[in-house]
Amino acid sequence: MEQSVYYDILRKYWGYEQFRPLQLDIIESVVSGHDTFGLMPTGGGKSITFQVPAMCLHGVCLVITPLIALMKDQVINLFHKGIHAEIIYSGLSHNEIVNVLERCERDKNVKFLYLAPERLATPLFLQKMKYIPFSMIVVDEAHCISQWGFDFRPSYLNIAQFRMLLPNTPVLALTATAPPDVVHDIKQRLLFREGSQSFQMSFRRSNLVYVARATDDKIRETLHILNNVAGTAIVYTRHRESTTAIASALNKQNITATSYHAGLSNLTRDERLADWKENRVRVMVATNAFGMGIDKPDVRVVIHVDAPDSIEAYYQEAGRAGRDGKKSYAVLLYDNNDSRTLRSQLTNAFPKKEFIQTVYQRLCDYYIVGEGFGEERTFPFNVADFCKTYHFNEAMVNGAMELLKLSGYIILQESNTNGSSVMFLCSREALYDYNERSRYAPRIIDYLLRRYEGIMSSRVTINEELVSKELCITRHDVYNTLRELHMDGIINHRPYSKLPLFRFNGNRVDAIKVDIPPKVYEERYARETKKIEAIIDYFTSTNRCRSQILLNYLGETNSEPCGCCDVCLANKRNKSLKEKPTLTVNEAIVKLLEQGAVMFNQLHHHPSLINYKTDEISEAISQLVNDHTVVYSAKEGLTLNKEKQQK
Repeated sequence: MEQSVYYDILRKYWGYEQFRPLQLDIIESVVSGHDTFGLMPTGGGKSITFQVPAMCLHGVCLVITPLIALMKDQVINLFHKGIHAEIIYSGLSHNEIVNVLERCERDKNVKFLYLAPERLATPLFLQKMKYIPFSMIVVDEAHCISQWGFDFRPSYLNIAQFRMLLPNTPVLALTATAPPDVVHDIKQRLLFREGSQSFQMSFRRSNLVYVARATDDKIRETLHILNNVAGTAIVYTRHRESTTAIASALNKQNITATSYHAGLSNLTRDERLADWKENRVRVMVATNAFGMGIDKPDVRVVIHVDAPDSIEAYYQEAGRAGRDGKKSYAVLLYDNNDSRTLRSQLTNAFPKKEFIQTVYQRLCDYYIVGEGFGEERTFPFNVADFCKTYHFNEAMVNGAMELLKLSGYIILQESNTNGSSVMFLCSREALYDYNERSRYAPRIIDYLLRRYEGIMSSRVTINEELVSKELCITRHDVYNTLRELHMDGIINHRPYSKLPLFRFNGNRVDAIKVDIPPKVYEERYARETKKIEAIIDYFTSTNRCRSQILLNYLGETNSEPCGCCDVCLANKRNKSLKEKPTLTVNEAIVKLLEQGAVMFNQLHHHPSLINYKTDEISEAISQLVNDHTVVYSAKEGLTLNKEKQQK
């Protein structure tokens, strides 16, 4: 296809005259039918690399991404450009999903279908996809498919199975952060075909100043930084409770801040994100739940008060500063405990194999599952109660559960993603006679009947936050009204639970036979150790450029020092001091007098002679006067003897 076609589409829909680096290369590769890998740091224009070719090709571009907010934003933006895009997300009913898929099948104007990787394995999607003409498959945040990556998500493993159903459809994998071994793993797991192509931009961020600073008081140092660097900021911490504490400390010092973590409701997180993005608050204090898809271009500083557990995670989070290309700062604060804390994570994540067998045995006891039984039974897993019952360390139990899962003994879903569910227990006629206790009941009943088809005859998943938002009723009142309707026998309401779901993968076996293979334990332990030591090396190093350390880890081994990180600036100062010539006191006085006369009583206190003793200065003046190098007069003070200089 002629390049002019791509430029025409770029101008028509996006209003740009030129492509950014690598965009055109990736577009041409995909349109030519090659499986393609694109490694482009955030802000490099990843969306253009699949949106432009999708407009050239016949059919629907399938975009797989875990970021619901990003999906919605892109669909809205495409709509405003006159491009038809569809989206499937957790708030849609069964019938709405069917309608979306049927539009993709029949409407030739539909160019994009956005969905999360979990949807690829659903029977409904697998049935309907047979009739949709897919032009290409885009895997965004592709590092999530690699178990060696910093943000592995098991749902991404569905992509390879789905890809086998469309073996001739080109795949475009995109990510902003991945070292060489992860890049190789991504290609293998996505079943890249022979002839695939890869394109990679440099990880260097020339406008970003990296700083690692030791401190005994991280909150005080955070305040100091924010008082000296103007503009929007992000402060990252490991712990949910710390987000609230730090935000409170900042607000007390008249620095507007809010907090963000996974324990907050979606509605609360959306509200706080909007406050920050629209500059109603200056600082977002967050855990790593404030992650992918956060795209505010004018963040001037990202501060880590706790070190992340890998270079990849740090590069991704620090890289949220300065996306507008202006000078910005990425500061990592550390103390004597940080290295210890990071290394202790390995102990928790990889407990002894005997402990793993013990945890397996206690799981069987906890759920009363006998040997040879348990297959397909699903249980809500309350890890806090489990650990309290058997006096276990919670972090070590989480590590053991992950290793049991990876070894194939159990299946553990991180959270119950089904949300709350409702089914009406009475007829529509009976609703007319219902004397509701809550003033919100009529509105909520009417909303549920209109919004969720089939709710009178079957159980449907509902989005309580959406009900709250669309009816302008608080989330608390929505929940209480649903519980009242449940108690009155009008509906059967199963509240949303954040507990993960656990089940045995096959029937229970004797705990002594539980075997954790080397690929799951020893190999992963070695890789995780390497990651931990790399990030510790990054923030404790005092003689190597911070940017070079990051780039070397990410595969760029021939990079030059950045010249602006704290280490480079310290090296410049030290070099300047070493190169500065050492002058005798006589030479220092002569050099000073070359600039003009100086009164005698001012000489002993002159800044250029501050490093010399008073007696040394007096003796030097006497020598210089005696050998006629310097002339003294009461009127002019000390001056150089011009006649001697001429000779």
